[in-house]
Amino acid sequence: MTSDRLVFRQEVLGSRRLSNYWWGSVAAMGGIGFLLAGISSYLRTNLLIVSDTSQIQFFPQGIALLFYGIAGSSMAFYIWFTTLLDIGGGYNEFNKQTGKVTIFRWGFPGKNRRIEVICPLEDIQAIRADIKEGINTKRKLYLQIKKRRDIPLTRVGRPISLSELENQGAELARFLGVPLEGL
Repeated sequence: MTSDRLVFRQEVLGSRRLSNYWWGSVAAMGGIGFLLAGISSYLRTNLLIVSDTSQIQFFPQGIALLFYGIAGSSMAFYIWFTTLLDIGGGYNEFNKQTGKVTIFRWGFPGKNRRIEVICPLEDIQAIRADIKEGINTKRKLYLQIKKRRDIPLTRVGRPISLSELENQGAELARFLGVPLEGL
């Protein structure tokens, strides 16, 4: 990174990650399979190719299969919905030309779909690294701003490696000319 750069931009990965495509597909296949098995037990005909479900009693097994099918299909719909809308995706932009910081994320549909925080560069006090190891590992970077809550800069989900967290934090702190705290 050169010190004469005027704009520093970080893309933030939202819900469009490989794991969500995987789990959305698995939940859809399972949900539809259970749904078809429950409907097969009600109609007494086999609607599935992989197994014979026409001999399953509708009460209580078929009802349970229908319930699991609706639950699995609903979960698959939710995962695919959030993935297609890229919930949580966005960017962090630090612009020395305009003297502003823009933190942008996509939210759920509605009047607050666009989540955007803009503040002057002069209000930035530090970049803070929050590291907690253990069962629920937490590794995040926060932007400390005067008279505001800390704003998270890293993505939600799988924690980033310590070296990557340190590199991102140091590069950003160097660009902004503020201290890096917490390491």
